[in-house]
Amino acid sequence: MGNKDFEQIYDQYKQEGAHHLQQETSGSSDESGGEKIIAIRKNEDDDIIAFKTESGRELDYLTALDEAKSGKLAHVDVFHRYGRDIIRSEPDGIEENNLNNLPHF
Repeated sequence: MGNKDFEQIYDQYKQEGAHHLQQETSGSSDESGGEKIIAIRKNEDDDIIAFKTESGRELDYLTALDEAKSGKLAHVDVFHRYGRDIIRSEPDGIEENNLNNLPHF
């Protein structure tokens, strides 16, 4: 990469991310049009197997995956690991809204 300043480039990346986060959080929470997940259900192995939305809908894992991929669920990401798609909270640095920290239903 020649003489590029890696630190400076990374700092710029972080500042742009902070700017985007500020824009996202200054809008309404429903700006994305997605429904918030407010509770989870786990199995005996401590795996999340279902989700409850703010409107009271209870979604099995596969339905929630489809809705998350299509933008119908707010503040979650879908990523591929271990040979399958996985739902996780958006990494926003707030522990309280992580899926594992939500109430159980």
